[in-house]
Amino acid sequence: MKRREFVAGAAGAGAALSLFPADLAGLERDRPSGGLERRALGKTGEKLSCIGFGGIVVSKVTAEEASRSVRLAIDAGINYFDVAPTYGNAEDMLGPALEPYRKDVFLACKTQERTKDGALAELEGSLKKLRTDHFDLYQHHAVTKRADVETIFAPGGAMEGFEAAKKAGKVRFLGFSAHSVEAATALMDGYDFDTILFPFNYATWNAGDFGPQVMAKAREKGMGILCLKAMARGPLPEGAKRRYEKCWYEPVDDEDEAALALRFTLSHPVTAAVPPGEPVLFEMAVKLARDFRPITPDEEKVLKAKAAAGTPLFRYPSEDA
Repeated sequence: MKRREFVAGAAGAGAALSLFPADLAGLERDRPSGGLERRALGKTGEKLSCIGFGGIVVSKVTAEEASRSVRLAIDAGINYFDVAPTYGNAEDMLGPALEPYRKDVFLACKTQERTKDGALAELEGSLKKLRTDHFDLYQHHAVTKRADVETIFAPGGAMEGFEAAKKAGKVRFLGFSAHSVEAATALMDGYDFDTILFPFNYATWNAGDFGPQVMAKAREKGMGILCLKAMARGPLPEGAKRRYEKCWYEPVDDEDEAALALRFTLSHPVTAAVPPGEPVLFEMAVKLARDFRPITPDEEKVLKAKAAAGTPLFRYPSEDA
């Protein structure tokens, strides 16, 4: 795959980088005045806000509420928006709300269709709903099973559709999201993707052996690394009702603990984290990220203890892969 060469940052960035821990030293980072930190996205030449806007935030809301959420994100310095057809009516609500800002943001979309025809049909529907003629990033969505990876790469599979869409100028970059180490590894082995969207989380990392091997491989390939579930505590306890409608897991909603969880993820060489889709938790993440500083060894010990005392949302190996 041809990619634009990565462009070095502004003069003076090198001096600032010397203050960062070793695992962030190779990641180009800027902090616009009054805004969220922006980080390089792999080899794409793009820089994204370290917090992304997940489209679930605007599902099941009014048009006025959707516009308010998008405006809040824009005002906070967010330039990375991600959505998918499976997020209820999020595409319908995000399209009009984002339209005034479309030229200034990086818009990512996803599909769970695994065949060429299915993926291309869903792409066209998403473009129409999002009121745009292209996506900056298009991703295979929520790949978990190795069988799905085989279908994606097979003749007539979704990968053929992705390449056709890129050739037609309907997408700029290609990536995937995955919910198992096995699927993520197989996808990276099978194609030179621009990005990966994966759950990088303190509990799964420390108590589930889920994440370190994927991040290492993505870094080796020079991919842009995007993150899910940074503010997840674990699965819902058996028999428990959701406290937040848009979270199928138990989120971290204590502000101090959420700050640690988010800083754990952002202290790794990742570009951005997409917070939970519950508006109050999204707004908390934006507030916390404004004061980002790398996690300390003592804080890491605290999170390891928390992870050991709970149940991680994902594990490696996966029973579902």
